[in-house]
Amino acid sequence: MTNTWRYLLTPPARGAWNMAVDEAILETAGRGESLPTLRLYAWAPACLSLGYAQSYRDVDVERLKANGWEVVRRATGGRAILHVDELTYSVTAPPDEPRVSGSVLESYYRLAGALISAVRALGLPVEMEENAPPDRAAKGPVCFEVPSAYEIVVDGKKLVGSAQARKREGVLQHGTFPLHGDLTRITRALVFPDEQARAAAAQKLLTRATTAETVSGRLIGWDEAAQAFVQAFETGLDLKLEPGELTPAETARAAQLVQLKYDHPAWTERS
Repeated sequence: MTNTWRYLLTPPARGAWNMAVDEAILETAGRGESLPTLRLYAWAPACLSLGYAQSYRDVDVERLKANGWEVVRRATGGRAILHVDELTYSVTAPPDEPRVSGSVLESYYRLAGALISAVRALGLPVEMEENAPPDRAAKGPVCFEVPSAYEIVVDGKKLVGSAQARKREGVLQHGTFPLHGDLTRITRALVFPDEQARAAAAQKLLTRATTAETVSGRLIGWDEAAQAFVQAFETGLDLKLEPGELTPAETARAAQLVQLKYDHPAWTERS
């Protein structure tokens, strides 16, 4: 079992670039050209990400642009997330890496152990959602409305949401840890039948999701959170994490994927 992974702390970037980098790392790690990788990153400007199969018709394009936000489609499933004021993580590894092998739920469970340790180290009394309650199945466009199995919650409210894609090259799991800010902003980027429905969705979201600042009563900075993630992944997954950078091949491939995929309407605007 490989006990050394790479970790990357990459600067805030556009949504298309962030998604392209994750895919580029998946390809190189899958070919054995790069170590399995924990990447921690942020988004600038704020970006609405859609799940792989989510309809672009969910996006209120006029409102999105009026807010100065961008939109991207993820390679992973789930529903929409507005990426702002958060730490985002991604784990990328070849399919034979034991920490991500087995079923989706098995690998989710292993990685969730590291995630929960990281958030607890920041002083937040989180728990793992063992099962997704069937009566709270997500029907709307917003990802953070309801926790799925093995996601991180506080008093039943989702705090860390994750999604996973399994490709021939390997496994990509990424997720978001909202540090602060107004979670209901996402409702200003999505289509609703009327303003009453928009307001109701915002209120429901506040009952089902939360931020680190709301839970802890203090502002947790990105650097502090990143350090906690690195330490928890090392301890919880029995790893040595070596700091690194994107290789020239990964950078070049990411730029190609931005142009051909993540910035292209044929990918992003699927209905």
